[in-house]
Amino acid sequence: MSARIAIVMPCYNCAAHLSASIGSVRAQTYPDWELIVVDDGSTDTSAAQVAAINDPRIRLIRQANAGVSAARNRALNETSSTFVAFLDADDTWTPTFLEKMLSALEAYPAAVLAYCGWQNIGLPGGRGAPFVPPDYETPLKLEKLLGGCRWPIHATLTRRAAIAAAGGFNPRYSHAEDFALWLQIASVAPIIQVADVLAFYHFHGAAQASANRARAALQLWQAQRDYIARHPHVVQQLGRPALARLTHGTLLERGYVSYWARDLATARSLFRRVMRHGYGGLRDWKYMLPALLPLRWQQALLRLTDHHQKKIPLSHKD
Repeated sequence: MSARIAIVMPCYNCAAHLSASIGSVRAQTYPDWELIVVDDGSTDTSAAQVAAINDPRIRLIRQANAGVSAARNRALNETSSTFVAFLDADDTWTPTFLEKMLSALEAYPAAVLAYCGWQNIGLPGGRGAPFVPPDYETPLKLEKLLGGCRWPIHATLTRRAAIAAAGGFNPRYSHAEDFALWLQIASVAPIIQVADVLAFYHFHGAAQASANRARAALQLWQAQRDYIARHPHVVQQLGRPALARLTHGTLLERGYVSYWARDLATARSLFRRVMRHGYGGLRDWKYMLPALLPLRWQQALLRLTDHHQKKIPLSHKD
């Protein structure tokens, strides 16, 4: 018989972090849980570490590498628990995470999902301040949810029936799979905020490669468009200008972030997609059009521009 809460943990070569993550599960003040670890074809000692833990609440499933969505779906198929929480193999919770999240859902039976605050650990530049997201159960809920992923996957507790009704994780997405699922679940039923920082997102080592940043942005954009295509009433509800701002506009903003960081590989990919849909004002197109040039030409143009800007006295710059 399954525990009341199933904790789903996909794992791929996370031996260095498993002890802390599983330790935060075993430290929970709420005891009626099962942890399903899906080892997704690890080549390190991850599976052996899990197998060595003497705790009947922890189950290990091994499979060939199939990606995070397939791993989570595999675990979901192995449980009949009423509630599901997700914890990646390198993140952690406070000891009261399950207790507080479950209490919130039990107090509001109509809610399908509870979300809480979190803190990023390991980011440079003072970017690790604790953050509590706002209450999204407002008249602007759909617009806010459609605009981007509003919480990390391990900052939620969800009714398993709602996940099943949404079809689980779409393996088409390797980056926006949680956003696509939350959008399906939270847009059609109430959700509830737990205004405490209960989850920790741990960053390790080097930053994402440019290809991954571009892929993450484009997959979120595609998930938005897929949702709109499946729910045509959204066009009437929000209007086409708002939808363009939420989809193409969000992609353009991410393109700008990469552009000003001089990550041209990412910026060019995003700008080209935005231009293909005719979005943006004249100022935007001034920055986007050079993405159609060969990369070395754009780099030379930027060197000239940067050099010219340095020669202009600050008081004469716009």
